[in-house]
Amino acid sequence: MSDFLSILGEEFPQVRSGLWVTLEATVLGSLVALLLSFVLGLAAGSKLLLVRGVSRTVVEFFRGTSLYIQLFWLYYAMPPLTGYELTPLVCGIVAFGLNYGAYGSEIVRGAINSVPRAQYEAAVALNMTPFHRMRKVIMPQAWVQMIPSFTNLLIQLLKCTPLLWLLSAADLMTAIEHVRSRSGETLTTYLVLLAVYFVLAYALTLLMNMLERTAKRRLGLHTGAGSLLKTRTAEAAATAGGAR
Repeated sequence: MSDFLSILGEEFPQVRSGLWVTLEATVLGSLVALLLSFVLGLAAGSKLLLVRGVSRTVVEFFRGTSLYIQLFWLYYAMPPLTGYELTPLVCGIVAFGLNYGAYGSEIVRGAINSVPRAQYEAAVALNMTPFHRMRKVIMPQAWVQMIPSFTNLLIQLLKCTPLLWLLSAADLMTAIEHVRSRSGETLTTYLVLLAVYFVLAYALTLLMNMLERTAKRRLGLHTGAGSLLKTRTAEAAATAGGAR
């Protein structure tokens, strides 16, 4: 154990650097995934058949193919085809974003469809534009429902970051493996790795829970029981009317 701690101290700069790479992959991959989730999720509800078809095709392709293969394709197969070579970190960010963005689009689509039809009808009756209906009435309610599912999705993304090790990225897994190979302490090394990922996942959970509480508080800021429909549509209509 003392040898392990000594070697961990010596390798701490590399471990810290690897942790930073893991955080970068998680944060940037999550941003790409969230952006793609909303683009594909909203496109899935479009009135245009072509837009819906493109969305469905992209979602099914990235959900139906392995994340391992997507990583390897971006890192090994794409350079000979395009002449551009991505770094392991960028490959990870793109692959994580595309893969989890495809799953996230279903969260967005389902949450939007779960908003009561009366909300849409009331917004239409107030002569609101489709953009204002979505921004002021539908999305605030759908967003609250999306957050728990997005929390699970982002934790899954975090737990997939050790796959960067397969591309020889200098992430946390790579640094910890180097400590293990030097110390020979397999059990202790992987217990430390488990603890680090647990702390990261728990911190992400706390952050998303705080975001959910904020979203609920904003949604019910001026509402009483049973008055959500009137308040959201009235505020949205006032805003839309002022913009005109």
